[in-house]
Order: sequence, then C-alpha cells, then structure tokens
Amino acid sequence: MSVASDISSETKPAGWTFGGARAGLRLASLAVAAIVLAPIVSLTVIAARGSGDLWPHLIGTILPQAVLDTAILLSGVGALVTITGVGAAWLVATRRFPGHGVLEWALLMPLAVPSYIVAYVYMDALHPLGPLPTLLRGLLGIASPRDLKLPDMRSMGGAVFVLSVVLYPYVYMTARAAFLVQCAATLEVARTLGAGPMRTFLQVALPLARPAIVVGLSLALMEAVNDIGASEFLGVRTLTVSIYTTWVNRSSLPGAAQIALVMLAVIVALVAAERWARRQKGFTAQRGKGRPPVAPIRMRGLPALGATVFCTAPVILGFIVPAGQLGYEAWRRIAFAGISETIGREAFNSALFATFGTLAALTLGLIVTVAARALRGNGVVGRIASLGYAIPGTVLAVGLLVPFASVDNWIDQAARALFGVSTGLLLSGSGVALTTAYAIRFLAIPIGSIEAGYAKMSPNLDMAAASLGRSLSATVRAIHLPLLSPAIATAALLVFVDCVKELSATLLLRPFNFETLATHIYAEAARGTYEDGAIAALLIVAVGLVPVLMIARLTRGRDGPATRRAAAEAAEGLRI
Repeated sequence: MSVASDISSETKPAGWTFGGARAGLRLASLAVAAIVLAPIVSLTVIAARGSGDLWPHLIGTILPQAVLDTAILLSGVGALVTITGVGAAWLVATRRFPGHGVLEWALLMPLAVPSYIVAYVYMDALHPLGPLPTLLRGLLGIASPRDLKLPDMRSMGGAVFVLSVVLYPYVYMTARAAFLVQCAATLEVARTLGAGPMRTFLQVALPLARPAIVVGLSLALMEAVNDIGASEFLGVRTLTVSIYTTWVNRSSLPGAAQIALVMLAVIVALVAAERWARRQKGFTAQRGKGRPPVAPIRMRGLPALGATVFCTAPVILGFIVPAGQLGYEAWRRIAFAGISETIGREAFNSALFATFGTLAALTLGLIVTVAARALRGNGVVGRIASLGYAIPGTVLAVGLLVPFASVDNWIDQAARALFGVSTGLLLSGSGVALTTAYAIRFLAIPIGSIEAGYAKMSPNLDMAAASLGRSLSATVRAIHLPLLSPAIATAALLVFVDCVKELSATLLLRPFNFETLATHIYAEAARGTYEDGAIAALLIVAVGLVPVLMIARLTRGRDGPATRRAAAEAAEGLRI
C-alpha cells in the first residue's frame, strides 16, 4: 500500500489533487512576485528620468567616494567576520575548552544588538570624557584627557570594527553547522597521511565548509551594505548613506534612484556568489553512511586558555559592552528624569507596525509556499519573492515612494472631482508604504521557514484529503496550518524582531510626526544626546534577544544527531 502511494506521488504532478484551485494559486503567487519586483521596476523608471545638473556632480564626486568607501568597508568587514566566525565555529564544533558550554550559544548574542546601537555605544564609551578613557587615565595616573589618545571611532576603522562584532554570528552559525556534520573519516585520512591539526583544518575541513561560509559571509555583507545608522554616525559615506543624503538633503529622488541602482549591482554580485556556493552544498553536507562526525578534542593549558579568550572576546565586544553601557545609561536617565511618556508611544508604534509587517509577510509567504506545493515548476516565483531580503531598506524606500505617491495622487484627484474633498496621503500617510516595505524586505524568512516545514510533510496527506473531497483551502486550514504552526510561529517571531530593529526603511517611509524606537535612537544620536535614547535602545536589544535565545536553545547540545540536525536547520533558515 505504501509502495503504491509512493509511486503515485512520484508519477503524478504535484498539483493533480487540487486542479480547480491551480489557476487562482498561480495568479496569487505571481501577484506576490510582482509586489516584490515593483520597487525595482519603479527604481529603474525613476532613475531613467535623469537628475539634471546633479548627475555630473554625483558621478564626479559622490559616486566614486561612495563606491570606494563601500568596497573598503565590505572588504574589512568580510575579513574580520570570516576570521572571527570561522575560528570560533571550528573551536566550538571540534574542541573542548573552559567555557565551551556557555560560549557555544553566547557567540550568537551580538545578533540581538543592531549595528547602529553598537556604534552609538562605542562613540559614547570612547569619548575623551567617557567611562573607558576616564578609567584608563585613573589607572595610568594621567590627569588631562588630551594626554591619552585612543583610536578614533568616527572613521572607516571604527565602522569596520562595529559592523564586524555585530555580524560575525552569521558566519559562525553556518560554519559551525558545516563543521558539525563533517565526516570523521575524512579528517582521519588526512592525519594518517601526516597532516597536522592546522594543515588538516586549512586543506580539508575549511574547503569542505567553504560554501556554508560563503552563505554566512554574503548575509553579513548584505547587512553591512544595508546599514545606514552606524555608517553615517561614524562618518563613512557608503552607497546607502549617499542615497539617503541625496534624497533628503539634496531633494533629488532621481539622483537617489541612480545611486540605488549602483547599489543593487553590488547586491547582485553578493547574491551571485552565494548562489554559486550553494550549488556545492551537497558536496559539503555529505558524510559517510553510518560514520560519526568529528570527535571533539579536549584542550589543556595555554591552547585551552587561548581558545577561551578567542571565543570570549567577540561576545564581550559585540554584546556585553553595548548591553552594559545601555543598562548604565538607561539607569542614569531613569534616576534623573524618569521614563518619558514618548517611550511608551514609540514602543507602541514599533510593535504596531511590526505586527502589520509580520502579518503581511506571513500571508504573502503562505501564498507562495502553498502554491509551490500545489503546483509543479513554481520554484522561480518563490525565488523572486525571496529577493526582498537582498534589497536594502533605502533602495526599497526609494522604489516604493513613487508608486504609493502616484496612487495617493490618483485617489485624491478622484475624490476632488467626485466629492470636492481632498484625501491627502491616504496610503503613504497611513503607513501602508512602511508595512509593505517590511513585508517585502523580510518575506524570505516566512518562505524559507514554511518551506522547511513543508519538506517534512508527506504529499500523501494532500492526496488523502483530495480523495475525501476536501478543497485546497480546507486542506490548508485543517491539515497544513496545524502541522506548520511551529514553523509559522518561528517565522513570525523573527520577522517581528527584524521589523522592530529596521532603521533604513522606517526612517524614509514613516508617516509624518511618527517615531519608532529605532528612529528615536537615530534622532537622539543625530542631536548628540545619545544617552537620552538609551532606554529605547535597551528595549530593542531586549526584544532582539528572544529569537537569538530561541536559536541558541535549538542548536545547543552535546553533539548528538538532533543537535547537529538543529544546527544545520537553523543555518539553512538563514539562507537567501
């Protein structure tokens, strides 16, 4: 019976059970793909209008410096996150040293802190009158702040440092998952041929894990490209910052669109590298049948101490220092002036629009994944719908502004002609554009999570439901959604947190006189009163900790098959 059902599931098209709903599903999934592509098409149309006299200035002075700064920033961040993430992943996956059990999950903690918050913290902490210089002067007996010179955070080096200590967990997660599933026999053969531990790592383990490392690295670099708060605050004129200043300060939307197209070219290159690496995924993930993974080696003495220090340093720099400084500043602010009423309103605004964005992303993600299950050959639509994660928030904002403004103008003109009243910014002013940006930007998360849930669900369930006369919608409600509820809940949590932390799109698309926790912190930092935004920053970090602790719990264990499987699935969920 089971053999017959398996044969029938393989020989019949995936959508045979719900023929009547196939056309509607195909149209709905194509509509989702069109929504994701709309900002890119709009961006191209805006850029084609030309920026008049501004374009010679942009191409002569703005673009060369922006491209150079972006290239230097990505090179520096790429090198540091690779060294930190791969080194920590190898040590945690294959060695045992003091603190290993805690560091295994603590290395993920910097993901909870947005890069712009870390930049503000280090600028405040390293200020000549800040806590760290004051402490050092006291220890060294130096009276004047001028006599103690510390590195200037408002520089390219400062930006590279800040983004690296926040983004290395992307590489750590994917590299650790790859190292955990590598076959021990492969490394044993290298050792029997005379290769030492370092040579085995460099010539065997590292090449096997290279595709997974490139996946994490591409995600980290895309987040670095998308950053606006840290880069602008630290004085680095990246492409993202140039888009914002060209739009806001020079009031040139076509000029901003033209820079955005250059930025998209950078993103396409990163995505192409990631896709190339993924084609080698089967090679990196294979293990000999029945063979165990790498057996951890217990370290002692100075090597063990060195491993502990190497893995502890990024946790201290990327999470403990920023969280501690935020807690101290928040306590000072509360003791001096209490908690402002605006914090509650901004927290509500953040939660409200994050909820709207989450619901929109989940709805669109379900449409795409249900269509992919019910239809054969619908994978291209899913890939297009997942492209939003690769589009930086500033690029999305520029691409969405004109379509929504055009619809608002059309509605306003129609209302004036028919009823003699003006509707104003009906869509943009209500935050629909911001909600749409959130949904497009983070749509890849529910698509990836729900696809992973569907991969564990036998197609025989759909055939059984169809044989009982159930429609597709009834099958989804009664069978799919209950079984997918863990995947949907995980995706909802991740999207909600990302929406709360998102700064670029929020800054450009928020309604007038509307502030969220992220824009409040940005405004305070721009005024030079960062400490007044410490409470809001601490709230964002607290919210960001929830999914990080959840992922850490899933991937923490004692090297059993379930642990390795959970680590691999968590890393798989990060992929584009």
